[in-house]
Amino acid sequence: MPSTREIRRRIRSVKNISQVTRAMQMVAASKMRRAQEQVLATRPYAEKAWDVLGHLAAQRGADEEVHPLLQVREVELIGMVLIAADKGLCGSYNHNMVQATWRFIQELPYPVELITVGRKGRDAMWRMRQNIVAEFSDLPPQPGLLDVTPIARTVMEAFISGHYDVVYLAHTDFINTLIQRPAIWQLLPIRPLQLGVAPVSQYREQRSPTPAVEYIYEPDPQTILGTVLPRFTELQVYQAVLEALASEHSARMVAMRNATENADELLGDLTLTYNRARQEAITTEMLDIAGGAEALSRARA
Repeated sequence: MPSTREIRRRIRSVKNISQVTRAMQMVAASKMRRAQEQVLATRPYAEKAWDVLGHLAAQRGADEEVHPLLQVREVELIGMVLIAADKGLCGSYNHNMVQATWRFIQELPYPVELITVGRKGRDAMWRMRQNIVAEFSDLPPQPGLLDVTPIARTVMEAFISGHYDVVYLAHTDFINTLIQRPAIWQLLPIRPLQLGVAPVSQYREQRSPTPAVEYIYEPDPQTILGTVLPRFTELQVYQAVLEALASEHSARMVAMRNATENADELLGDLTLTYNRARQEAITTEMLDIAGGAEALSRARA
């Protein structure tokens, strides 16, 4: 059994760790609430914008001059935007996202170039010897659309120039505080009515296509597409970043809460061990005193 001094040292270390993890839990909880409010506030708009794109692309005359972001080409090179975290200490959040992206890449029969958002995703893919052509990190705690626009512009310019034939977006969907689900889906070319097309369907829940309804647009669907397609593409990337941030802070809060509970449990075990060691030392001392007194009394007799 370790000495009482060693046990006291371990108790102090565990107490310090518990204080740090509890503080990190509170910080993560505060950030999580703000991130959840932000993602839940923008989600209905992003989903409705996606539905509007479906209506616009299905209108008569929209296929006469195909917008560059709607062009379907023969696939030779694929671009992948991977959104992960800049920091760790968030449980399996980064690992799950990286592994889902890695499995998806392995199933693709075409070469893939990666654009990473977050240092953890960049480092993991670099260790896997993947081709990383651009990386973005250190986004603000509450990013705005302008903070995410360079990511979307980089992808759109590469697609319009013909460098990429297909672009996928990999991020983590925020379900609730305890559940965050990796999602990989096709960003470009935009196919709003086919969100459940394989192989993406195995990573993202299928959505029923919105039936195309004839609307009257002014001036015409093609002009509207030329204006809103780039904006809505930026919006989808922005929504993916918000989903990833809410998932990251939720995962970190849960991980720090579990770490705090484990530290408190270990602290209780160490305290019990310390009390036993102290009691054993006191008992040993009392036995020595009693033995010495008995020996002294016999010597006097």
